[in-house]
Amino acid sequence: MKFCPRVWLTVLTLLVGTESRNDPPFVDISFTRDIGVARVAFSDSGTYGVNMGRIGIFKKLWLLRCSRSVGERPLVRSILDGRPKKILELGLGELNRTPKMLSLAAQASDGPIHYVGLDRFEARLPEDPAGVTLKEAHSCLQSFGRVQLVPGSPDSTLARLCNHLGWFDLILVSAAIDQATVSRCWFFLQRLTRSHTVVFQEIAEGAWEPVSHQNIDDRASQQVLRKAG
Repeated sequence: MKFCPRVWLTVLTLLVGTESRNDPPFVDISFTRDIGVARVAFSDSGTYGVNMGRIGIFKKLWLLRCSRSVGERPLVRSILDGRPKKILELGLGELNRTPKMLSLAAQASDGPIHYVGLDRFEARLPEDPAGVTLKEAHSCLQSFGRVQLVPGSPDSTLARLCNHLGWFDLILVSAAIDQATVSRCWFFLQRLTRSHTVVFQEIAEGAWEPVSHQNIDDRASQQVLRKAG
């Protein structure tokens, strides 16, 4: 039996996913340096700059097998399966990853994303990997949902804001953050997780591995012992 092109187009549209007809509100972000957190204002006009349609089976297979490097696929699978709506990222680097991740998360959850990004930005040290400025990050990420960009060293930022951030669905620890700083973060990251929270650490550029809750607890305990010693 033969199908005409129109039928094939309809079938592919249903499988790959279509754009949502109910466009969420446009999000405008203005950064306030004195508190280190972006103020977010919602407007009823406009749409997000990403395709909010559902992800069909063909598109999911393509994302898992073709569109990402092997090292990124565990992270992609976690986003597709877990549909995180609240994401924390330590270290934005040159923004090669974050826009694609937020776009995918917005499609998977079919709704707005709350994203918190911690980075040194202009205060980046000479030995740190290259990265974007706060203004560049703001310009690139403002269309994905509720976005909070906090400048400063991630460990000191977490120490200051940990009690105000709440818990997250997905936490990413980038290789752009040096290991000494990362080791001081685990104590605070432990307090931002719940039973459903998924944590990934970038062990090399573009290679992500999940970090179990037991591993997080162990690393947090080691940091407490170091301070006590």
